[in-house]
Amino acid sequence: MPTPLIRTVDLEKTFKMDGVSVEALKKINFQVSLGEFVAITGPSGSGKSTLMHILGCLDTPTAGKIYLEGKEISQLNQNQLAEIRNKKIGFIFQTFNLLPRTTALSNVEMPLVYAGVSAAERRKIAKEKLIHVGLADRLYHRPNQLSGGQQQRVAIARALVNNPAIILADEPTGNLDSKSGVEIMKILHDLHHQKHTIFMVTHDLDLAKEAPRQVILKDGEIIADSGKGKVKS
Repeated sequence: MPTPLIRTVDLEKTFKMDGVSVEALKKINFQVSLGEFVAITGPSGSGKSTLMHILGCLDTPTAGKIYLEGKEISQLNQNQLAEIRNKKIGFIFQTFNLLPRTTALSNVEMPLVYAGVSAAERRKIAKEKLIHVGLADRLYHRPNQLSGGQQQRVAIARALVNNPAIILADEPTGNLDSKSGVEIMKILHDLHHQKHTIFMVTHDLDLAKEAPRQVILKDGEIIADSGKGKVKS
């Protein structure tokens, strides 16, 4: 049986707020195989953003374990987590997070700069990814010259340049009109068909249903996982 791409074991996260302990995640157990498209959803305060930060190696759990490709990454230091983020994970954010004064091409190149790729090679790869998301005629436009949907396409191209094992999309259509949202979801579905593993975090249950698998959180616990066909009351 193949090793899961991601596996969590009794994952917990507790925050201290004004001297009070708040349990954001409680005994999270699930696994995701290579090539799955999983929507993580739930109401505000359910723990989905906290789970996203841990899956994306932006944070570490208070207790429990998380495995990436069979290796435990639960308690790695910040430099080790940064290396995993750079090599294994592509991020797509609701707010795009593009550098405002640089072109689409330069924005997409940025992860390759940090990875030490030569200027000629990173320009070649960045162009390929922008063409892939339908922006061949927008390579040298700055973010303020692009629509919201086009900016999100740039963000998707940037997420793909290091050929990550995981694409983590945080409310990817949250700042878009409905037409642009549909276009972005089509790109995510296309990436899924190309065997990319996608986590999409969203509060929108209708959007979550577009993913083949939905994991629903409430009060820091998984209450439903269509990958297991199990629902907790």
